[in-house]
Amino acid sequence: MKYVLLTILYTVSINSFGQSKDTKAVSLAVEELRLAMVDANKTSLYQLTADSLSYGHSSGRVENKKEFIENIVTGKSDFVTIDLTEQTISITQNVAVVRHILTAATNNGGKPGTVKLKVLLVFEKKRGKWKLLARQAVKLVL
Repeated sequence: MKYVLLTILYTVSINSFGQSKDTKAVSLAVEELRLAMVDANKTSLYQLTADSLSYGHSSGRVENKKEFIENIVTGKSDFVTIDLTEQTISITQNVAVVRHILTAATNNGGKPGTVKLKVLLVFEKKRGKWKLLARQAVKLVL
């Protein structure tokens, strides 16, 4: 009976806490990025992105780090809310691939709207920090 109880507790703890340290760190980086985008926090956006960032929009437009941050901070690309669902994280060595569905209220250039996107994020771990290296989005029908 003791063995069965220990096996059950072990299985539950593995399933509940089975995320690796890196998976948890990437998940936290994604959440910090989400908040920084909603808050238009220039410092956080700078810290969370790689210098060689390639940020692809669902429209096909691609921005570098400077353009991405500038467009968020100036409100050209304004996220009022961002909700992420169906997130998966896969890590191979120092590269993490994150996929999720992003649903957001926007106010790009003062024009209110909504988006629903399937997003691919690529993070790279450098000096112990996970930084966004690439992003590509595809529109989903609302």
